Amino acid sequence: MANKIGLSRLRSGKFLIWRTISASLITGLGLASSRAALAHHPFGDQTPTNFIEGFLSGLGHPMIGIDHFAFVVAVGLMAAILRHGFWVPAAFIATALLGTGIHLQSWNLLAPEFFISISIVILGGLLALKQGPTLWLSTGIAALAGVFHGYAYGEAIVGAEITPLVSYLAGFSVMQLAIAAIAYVCGKALNANAVKDSVLPTRFVGFAIAGMGLAFLSSVLLG
Repeated sequence: MANKIGLSRLRSGKFLIWRTISASLITGLGLASSRAALAHHPFGDQTPTNFIEGFLSGLGHPMIGIDHFAFVVAVGLMAAILRHGFWVPAAFIATALLGTGIHLQSWNLLAPEFFISISIVILGGLLALKQGPTLWLSTGIAALAGVFHGYAYGEAIVGAEITPLVSYLAGFSVMQLAIAAIAYVCGKALNANAVKDSVLPTRFVGFAIAGMGLAFLSSVLLG
């Protein structure tokens, strides 16, 4: 009996540690980036001119753009709590390529920064729900959001030659996949350390991500 109590307390302690670290980290990122612009370019305004520059720019964009980073983390966490959840990041990455193509074709999307912010709020909010969303709903939201995120990515590569363009697309696809994969592993670990009959730790991270989205949204609306 004493052993069971001790084990329960240990699991509770792990759960609280995971919850505190995860929520603090995501919230900290949100506060640190609340004044940042939503469009970020690893090379500033300079368009990549070769394969290496294109690839490095692609790798850096999802990391420097905290709005993109937050959403990809949410995508990975969503994949961790859903059966066959790999469709969520797959749909997002595929449509992000589509969105970049739309930008390169000089087709305009209405209020991309607004919809990027809204996507973070929505997916973070879905993660925070006690009853998780369906796979199809999550995949649909990720796919729609991917178009707007990809459109924003396209700004950094407009006017580039084919070689840096292709390497840029490869770079941001690889980085998004890596971020989502790490978030997926962390999400599985969080859930594995959750105490039985308690709220899933990913819900706390979801609340934090939604809060970040609200911070970005206020920045867009208030200028």
